[in-house]
Amino acid sequence: MKADELTRQEREQIIALVKKGVVPAVGCTEPICVALATARATEELGKVPSKIEVRLSANILKNAMGVGIPGTGMVGLPIAIALGALKGRSAYGLEVLKDTTPEDVECGKAFMAEGRIAISLAEDTKEKLYVSVVCKAEDGSWASAAIARLHTKFIRVERNGQVVLDSPLEGENSTVQKDEITLTLRKVYSFAITAPLEEIEFIDEARRLNEEAAKRSNEGNYGHCLGKALSRPLGRGLMGDSIFSHILSSTACACDARMAGAMIPVMSNSGSGNQGICATNPVVVFARENCNTREEMLRALMLSHLTAIYIKQSLGALSALCGCVVASTGSSCGITYLMGGNFEQITYAVKNMIANLTGMICDGAKPSCALKLTSGVSTAVLSAMLAMQGNCVSPVEGIIEEDVDRSIRNLVSIGADAMNETDRQVLEIMTHKRG
Repeated sequence: MKADELTRQEREQIIALVKKGVVPAVGCTEPICVALATARATEELGKVPSKIEVRLSANILKNAMGVGIPGTGMVGLPIAIALGALKGRSAYGLEVLKDTTPEDVECGKAFMAEGRIAISLAEDTKEKLYVSVVCKAEDGSWASAAIARLHTKFIRVERNGQVVLDSPLEGENSTVQKDEITLTLRKVYSFAITAPLEEIEFIDEARRLNEEAAKRSNEGNYGHCLGKALSRPLGRGLMGDSIFSHILSSTACACDARMAGAMIPVMSNSGSGNQGICATNPVVVFARENCNTREEMLRALMLSHLTAIYIKQSLGALSALCGCVVASTGSSCGITYLMGGNFEQITYAVKNMIANLTGMICDGAKPSCALKLTSGVSTAVLSAMLAMQGNCVSPVEGIIEEDVDRSIRNLVSIGADAMNETDRQVLEIMTHKRG
């Protein structure tokens, strides 16, 4: 076995990690997560609830306030909760609402109008991702479901006081589970580059879903239409008709549709559809237009997605740091590899990304996320270009260190800890806007 190769057990652990973190999702994952908990509680209740009480962490509230709910033409939590109770199926995971019909939406509107839903801030939790739903029936029966830390991780389910599921959290913030492998960027790279191709081919589904999302977005007018603007004559005149502009357009198109609530599935990463788009579309577009082989494209996709998973393990599913910072760092690694870069050049790309984008705030999921994704992926391309020239932000500059994993930990410490006050201020502004 070569020095850089991993054991079969390590490869199997990484494959399990990727398959858990890279999954299809319909709609923004924060309101969908709430719909998922509602669906589970309703299933335990065994009937349509007469009252639904929902308690949410601040980050869930922030990310669910201004985003479209698939297939409804509506924005925000109440319709997601109503449809979770009326039509949701918890077995679908983050596609919990995929069976929704226009008739279901009308029933959901009526459910909301009857004042059955109560939403409040869960001030007693330290978790940034926390959802608690209690569904009550007119006969006095009730059922509850709680999700924390990960968008699909149920930590407790009860029915009339009887515990159906109890899976307490371990430690704080980190999404790493006991049986998960401890990653480094070197391990991420080694797996993506040396694993047998048949073991990683499943990542091609990310390409299929997210390319299709970008294509279907062009068939309508979603969000701020940033992706379409980049491909129109004015956009081509200003940005050119290049690999770079095509990367930005494909990424923005998929985000435009998703944030506007289109019933279009995307492949998510670490609980975020936008992160999945950001880790996928730039790599796929570059590989196609750079005439890379299919194997090179698949390995670059795996490198991109696994890099994002590695960073998010420590950062947590939700934070004050915009997720596109993490996911576009992954895509920069993938693009650098497709340019012919080696591990050292990939570390350069990561350091360049951290030096540039650290501090970009998350102010909720919304149509303008497409703007942030284009900022992230444009930096991904620039960082890869610099890396291939041997140019890298040095350890005497800012938060960058000689060791790439320490540089990543510096990014995480800022996003997970130092920006907590920023997070609180963002939510305060969002919940007290006038007009």
